[in-house]
Amino acid sequence: MTLSVDNAGKLMSRVRENLSLVIHGKEEKLELVVLALTAGGHILIEDIPGVGKTTLARAIAKTVAGEFNRIQFTPDLLPTDITGNNIFDKDNHCFVFKKGPVFANILLGDEINRASPRTQSALLEAMSEEQVTVDGESHSLPKPFIVIATQNPIDYHGTYPLPEAQLDRFMLQIDLGYPPQQKEKELVINRTSLDPITAIDPVLSLGDFQNLRSLVDQVRIEESVSDYLLRIVLETRSHRQLRLGVSTRGALLYGRIARARALMQGRDYVIPEDVKELAAYVLSHRILLDTKAQYSGVLRNAIINDIVASLTVPR
Repeated sequence: MTLSVDNAGKLMSRVRENLSLVIHGKEEKLELVVLALTAGGHILIEDIPGVGKTTLARAIAKTVAGEFNRIQFTPDLLPTDITGNNIFDKDNHCFVFKKGPVFANILLGDEINRASPRTQSALLEAMSEEQVTVDGESHSLPKPFIVIATQNPIDYHGTYPLPEAQLDRFMLQIDLGYPPQQKEKELVINRTSLDPITAIDPVLSLGDFQNLRSLVDQVRIEESVSDYLLRIVLETRSHRQLRLGVSTRGALLYGRIARARALMQGRDYVIPEDVKELAAYVLSHRILLDTKAQYSGVLRNAIINDIVASLTVPR
């Protein structure tokens, strides 16, 4: 199907509606997920156990009609358990590469911060370059390639903080929180032992996926809007409570998801509102608080929101 700006927005809305059949009362977060998928970005879902992180990740995978693999991260997981390894073939007297679960269109990394930092870092090359290198030989991953990772807060037993380099590769970090009280009541009354994922079907083919990503590339960012986006990024690098601001990679991903938001709303150009609304979700996980701010209980998203509020929005 040939996609235009008009029907791209409708297709993206269908994806969001499909996800809402499984995750209830979280329309804003589901829209963010659709934007990241459309922009070809990786998604990190952080929250306490039992609020639907893995269910959402599985629903995303089923919504996209591509190859799906899941890795349950544990402390004893090895890097080669993710990437694959060279296995000696006795019959042919040579080493043959056996692909790991990373070779998929949609990869669910469940409880990613339960694995050691060394194992977590096995995804770095895959997330940034869509390839893995084993014993000096590079292997291309399927396209598109999207990582959807879940993690528990780092104060939970047996968790490790993700390295800054890996956090920076996620386009988006969201939390789900508890569903609204009425929705939770309905779940208690109506939810049976059936897997809720059975309620949804794929609505996005791999071809549609690739076409959407191509359309995102065609969305324009006018100079005053790009200046506004960069001012927000630059403020994080000089903020008195931060010891690490947003990287250039972060700025590029910020611009790309802003383009996706414009596309979802039927525009082929970005407006300042796109930049403003996405700031906290795209930038908060990319900054590091200084020691004083960290022990004072300052929230990273509050700093991003303060920066946005302090800047003049271009007309």
